[in-house]
Amino acid sequence: MADAASFQEEETLGKAYDSRLMRRLIQYLRPYWKHVSLALLILLLGSAMAIAGPWISRLVIDEAIENQDRSLLAVLVWAYLATVVVGFGLEYARALVTTWLGQSVMYDLRTEIFAKLQQLDLKFYDRNPIGRLMTRITNDVETLNTLFSSGLVTVFGDIFTLLFIFSAMLLMDWRLSLVTFSVLPFVFFAAFLFRAKVRSAYRDIRVRIAHINAFLQERITGMRVVQLFNREKADAARLAELNDSHLQAHLKSITYYALFFPVIQLFTAIALALIIWYGGGRVIAETTTVGVITAFLLYVRRFFRPIQDLSEKYNLLQAAMASSERVFQLLDGDISVIDPVDPTPLPVQGPGEIRFESVWFAYGDDGEGEPDWVLEDVTFTVAPGEKVAIVGHTGAGKTTLINVLMRFYDVQKGRILLDGIPIDQVVLKDLRERIGLVLQDVFLFSQDVAYNIRLGSSDIDQERIEAAAERVGASRFIERLEHGYDQPLGERGSTLSVGERQLVSFARALAFDPDILVLDEATSSVDSELEERIEIATDELLGGRTSLVIAHRLSTIQNADRIIVMHHGRVHEEGSHGALLQAGGLYARIHELQFAVMGASA
Repeated sequence: MADAASFQEEETLGKAYDSRLMRRLIQYLRPYWKHVSLALLILLLGSAMAIAGPWISRLVIDEAIENQDRSLLAVLVWAYLATVVVGFGLEYARALVTTWLGQSVMYDLRTEIFAKLQQLDLKFYDRNPIGRLMTRITNDVETLNTLFSSGLVTVFGDIFTLLFIFSAMLLMDWRLSLVTFSVLPFVFFAAFLFRAKVRSAYRDIRVRIAHINAFLQERITGMRVVQLFNREKADAARLAELNDSHLQAHLKSITYYALFFPVIQLFTAIALALIIWYGGGRVIAETTTVGVITAFLLYVRRFFRPIQDLSEKYNLLQAAMASSERVFQLLDGDISVIDPVDPTPLPVQGPGEIRFESVWFAYGDDGEGEPDWVLEDVTFTVAPGEKVAIVGHTGAGKTTLINVLMRFYDVQKGRILLDGIPIDQVVLKDLRERIGLVLQDVFLFSQDVAYNIRLGSSDIDQERIEAAAERVGASRFIERLEHGYDQPLGERGSTLSVGERQLVSFARALAFDPDILVLDEATSSVDSELEERIEIATDELLGGRTSLVIAHRLSTIQNADRIIVMHHGRVHEEGSHGALLQAGGLYARIHELQFAVMGASA
């Protein structure tokens, strides 16, 4: 349950209000200051409508009815109806404007987060699970949307309503107002207790939801293993435990709400009773009027409603502070692989020479102590147009060579040059446009075949897509699909076999027509027929191109111009296939072992 623990840490709540975070959140409202101003105006007018009804009721009783003035009564009735209609219109407008504000801020935040995620290097993704990042861009942003649409602006409406009602009651009868407000200390104390209890319950609910999400994600992703080892009943029992824990936390929260609202209703009733008792005595003594008492009774019911709303908005504010802290932590993350300040342009069509000069690299380098080097003093050159193969045991550093060549990571020592220019002095876009990469783990998007070959590039037309597919032999199975190149592939290309996905990936690399081609176990998951097809296409493509081929199966790289043997992060041997076999070194031992295993399996 390591994932669950990490999620639990993520859901820990900080301060309910952080002025630093709030100031930063408000920055997102600045582009929409006109809409914010409109929302505040609507809330101000809406609060004014809240005091108009009771005030008109007092005039009806004390003026129109008392003086039997039918014309005044008619005017006041129409005025009351007008306040109701205007109040309805203002509430409708408020909902539209505040929801639009929330959605606009959410759009800006999600766009900014996604742009940041595209800039972050792979080291960041090594440390942060995808599920956690998805939570940032969905759940946390949605929480902030709720803050802007239902909390940050509308809280002013509650405050305006309280101030207007308070002022109206004082203007009508300050003595009766003081008697009425005598219950407020008890109301605020109840709200304080409710706030503290609900905060704890809210944290418990979020943590338990995190546990359930972590468990479900792991079990659904590993469903094949669950079914293979008959773990359905055991996992169902574990999920039942997590669900029950979540239920208990939810019931605890509901209990606090079930107590708080009746308590507020109780204090409201006490305030009404005080008005009837004290105000009734003053009516009998003829020091106030029935209309004033009626208005006070109406005002009190409207006065305690915003207090309830403000207590609930505290939880919203608390959730928003926690979400904003996590979102801003992501947005403030350092980007270690960046474009140079003064970049050196690459030749438009350079010869394609690759040179590693004393390269040292470690994935976990934190600047403290000696790193666990994956590459150690690696030096070699790939001449323009040369086909060089990289071989070695698992963990020798073969794939790491690709990672640093593509600048997915920056090396700690030494340098890598492309056509004589250090790659850290080149714009990343230019570097990666020059190099075509086909990985062993093929990733396809859920869109159609054509999109997965062109990846949305407007420079690659349909003719070029089909030509690339034809050259790698992918056109044979693509044309058999129901919609051909327009066939959607499902999540990660699930409708294709492993070998077919590999061919689409290969066609993608060909369509972009790179100067340099890098293959990482590109034929490891295809059958012999498809492998032969790819080999033929590769030989045709690589003519005059620089290529770097990483392979475990030595049968696929025997015709390479040169083979570099990696061992424990170092260049152990290099030479042609025949020369390395004759030398009887590590390559010869790997070759002997592989073909002995192949012979035994045959």
